[in-house]
Amino acid sequence: MFDRLYPTMQWADHCATWPNAQHSHFVKAGGIDWHVQIAGQGPCLLLLHGTGSGSFSWRALLPLLTAHFKVIAPDLPGHVFSNRGGGRLSLDDMSEGLRALLLQLNLTPSAIVGHSAGAAVGAHMILQQQSLSQTRLIGINPAWLPLPGLPSWLFGPAAKLAAVNPLSAWATAKWASKPGVVAKAISQTGSKLDAEGLHLYQTVFSHPGHVHSVLNMMAAWQLTALSTALHRLHNQVDIVVGMQDQTVPPHMADEACRAIRQAHIHQLPRLGHLAHEEDPAGTASLLLKINGLTD
Repeated sequence: MFDRLYPTMQWADHCATWPNAQHSHFVKAGGIDWHVQIAGQGPCLLLLHGTGSGSFSWRALLPLLTAHFKVIAPDLPGHVFSNRGGGRLSLDDMSEGLRALLLQLNLTPSAIVGHSAGAAVGAHMILQQQSLSQTRLIGINPAWLPLPGLPSWLFGPAAKLAAVNPLSAWATAKWASKPGVVAKAISQTGSKLDAEGLHLYQTVFSHPGHVHSVLNMMAAWQLTALSTALHRLHNQVDIVVGMQDQTVPPHMADEACRAIRQAHIHQLPRLGHLAHEEDPAGTASLLLKINGLTD
């Protein structure tokens, strides 16, 4: 509802300064106009960002992986430069959209690296798509289980009301554009970002179209079915945990391992929810080791 009032961010307004813009492509698939960054050679590695973020989340990590992988980093539907395609932004819708994108690109990922909600999308894809039966799943602070203690405005009835209120996204974007608001929100995740990272998050959260999609994604988000299906994941699974994460509590990795018996946990002691943005070099080294490319 009201999607026409909230157009996607316009690439022409940002392409001169956007991270890794030289690798950006626009692909039509599954009724969605995708913005996707594609770079490198080798087995396909699909990077899926979390709620409210975008492919820019991988800005420093992506170049460190391209010597070993063909890296695919899309903006999820409704986020940043990818439009919503007219569908809902549920796990089912996003997974189906990504299936269409991969078919259009004629690629099957050898591994999916998902951050937070992106890890939930990746897990759902693997559970639903037989073509991914051999794909490794790597979750960075993965949101695979219902999160404890989240305020009602984030997931639940209030989020649904905000998603259909034509003024909510405008008000939120205006609030996010105020100095210090986004920086404070990022700090509450347990992460510390540099000036570029803070500027990028302020840019996207100051755009009503992006915020509108984030609210719609929150309203459509249901993790109960996924959490009860985790035991059916038979792929190789790795969980990367920023031990300072204040968004997805680190103990939830242990809970996930009780359902996914073959999963391995990799702890990052000094990093928070945005661990891959805080320490891209360390994250790249860990991903290469997990994938058997380094000792």
